[in-house]
Amino acid sequence: MQWSDEQLALAKKYRKLSDIPVEERRYKCHTCNHVVGTDPCPVCGETQLEIMCPLDHTHCAHEIVSGIEYCPLCGAPVCPECGSHDVTQISRVTGYLQDVSGWNAGKQQELKDRVRYTVA
Repeated sequence: MQWSDEQLALAKKYRKLSDIPVEERRYKCHTCNHVVGTDPCPVCGETQLEIMCPLDHTHCAHEIVSGIEYCPLCGAPVCPECGSHDVTQISRVTGYLQDVSGWNAGKQQELKDRVRYTVA
């Protein structure tokens, strides 16, 4: 993934999502699946909204990609082809495929640090 200069400048400006001023924030509502500009959600009233990374354009048309990248601002997994944060990362653990979103922070960091090789 090639991040633009503008995106990299945002990542330097805001070290974490909570640093984004309230008036510049967008939120993801996981109840009604809308991207909204206010908390609580004006569509369904949900009050537990996630601050949305400004580098997330919310739509990925790719079904399966073999690799994963990480957002330079929020550190979330992103599609390496389009940069969308709307991805589910899975890993094979002892023969089973598993969604890694439920892993603890240490195990997720271990996954990020893995070196991947291609056999030719």
